[in-house]
Amino acid sequence: MTSRVPALIVHGGAGADPTDDPDELRDGIRQAVAAGWAVLRDGGSAVIAVEAAVCALEDHPRFNAGRGSVLTADGTVEMDASIMEGDGLMNGAVACVTGIRHPVSLAKRIMEEGRHSFFVGEGARARARELGVPLCDPAELVTERQRRRLESIQAGTVGAVALDRRGLIAAATSTGGIPGKLPGRVGDSPLIGCGTYAESTLGGVSCTGDGEAIIRVVLARRALDILKATTEPRHACQVAVDVLVEEGRGGGGLICIDWKGQAGWAQSTSLMPVGLMSPGHSAPFLPF
Repeated sequence: MTSRVPALIVHGGAGADPTDDPDELRDGIRQAVAAGWAVLRDGGSAVIAVEAAVCALEDHPRFNAGRGSVLTADGTVEMDASIMEGDGLMNGAVACVTGIRHPVSLAKRIMEEGRHSFFVGEGARARARELGVPLCDPAELVTERQRRRLESIQAGTVGAVALDRRGLIAAATSTGGIPGKLPGRVGDSPLIGCGTYAESTLGGVSCTGDGEAIIRVVLARRALDILKATTEPRHACQVAVDVLVEEGRGGGGLICIDWKGQAGWAQSTSLMPVGLMSPGHSAPFLPF
């Protein structure tokens, strides 16, 4: 059996507001890293680790996912999420879902069930009922903070990438979308190859930012192609961001872990909260 040094990286969105309390951001990222690392430290799967990390961010009202999701033009919450494991390239995704506290967990259950990969709207809620994923009152996901900021340009997304001891890489991404979006709009986050991608022989990626621009350049898969050529995650992430800005005509960022456990991240925005954990770090590294 392959034995690797585990690693985990999480992000809180390239649309994070730099004027907000940085301690609140750090606390949320630290909670997410702790949740994911607890799985990897005990020899658990990278899939379960990224789910745990993203669930922690979906529960935190400061991040644009789950309970902190931005609102549509109608004042409602519509969330997107995806997850992928890099051994068999299995994946699951949901879009335009509401009344589900943890969209990433629904995406994971869809991946595990294996028949289909992607469900939207009421079809996704129906799958949640059938797969035993808890539902909630949609009103529980609408925060007063997001009501006040409906017209804000701040958006963001959350995500995580992990490498476990067996060499499996997994990635997950979750978002409420962009503030004031038209109902039914879907960005890059649930699209495999755009917002999320994982291949254990190369690495895993989670993206955040201008969804339409990320879709145009298929950013997550593009970043792994760049990584294959450069073999250095930090450089690959920076080149991928340059592609996003120049070819995609938008802004954002991404995180990455390669098959050796090396991590990288880059963004074109003023702030993208990131947390990194590996055996070489006795506490989460929070470079913001």
